[in-house]
Amino acid sequence: EDYKAHGCDWSRPGLRTLAVYRFTHWTHTAVHGAITGRIMRRFGYFLFRVMRNRYGIEIPPTTRIGRRVVIEHQNGIVIHGGASIGDDCVIRQNVTIGNRHLDRPLDAPQIGARVNIGAGAVLIGAIKIGADVNIGANTVVVTDVPDGATVVGAAAIIKIARPQVVEPRVLDIPA
Repeated sequence: EDYKAHGCDWSRPGLRTLAVYRFTHWTHTAVHGAITGRIMRRFGYFLFRVMRNRYGIEIPPTTRIGRRVVIEHQNGIVIHGGASIGDDCVIRQNVTIGNRHLDRPLDAPQIGARVNIGAGAVLIGAIKIGADVNIGANTVVVTDVPDGATVVGAAAIIKIARPQVVEPRVLDIPA
């Protein structure tokens, strides 16, 4: 299914990375013999590092990814190991799906089916993205998104620092 979703083109980095993810996920979840399992997990970790370093796509084996997910372009894609991505989603370049707080390292987004994630989007924290959602390019998502919504823009908040009062200094210059 991944092969068809990526246009039956094995040369696409997204398809290659998903194939490696499927293998590494299987080695971490299936029951294997002690020696065989250890060898397969190490080989899977080696392949994970090759994909990360060659294509700039980082998908840990603990991530849960649905069927027919398409990684449209390579480079700068980081997905948290605790994240969940539903069926038929599209992920573009420079997307971050991760945690928001260092003191809560397991918090990760849960993404529904048929979500279209634009280039440069950032989805962080323990948020839920509903089904059939469109997330625009360079959008920062830090709250839950209902089914069928379109999310655009980076909601930046400017905090102005309080002006500092500078006390005048009297110079003691000897006469």
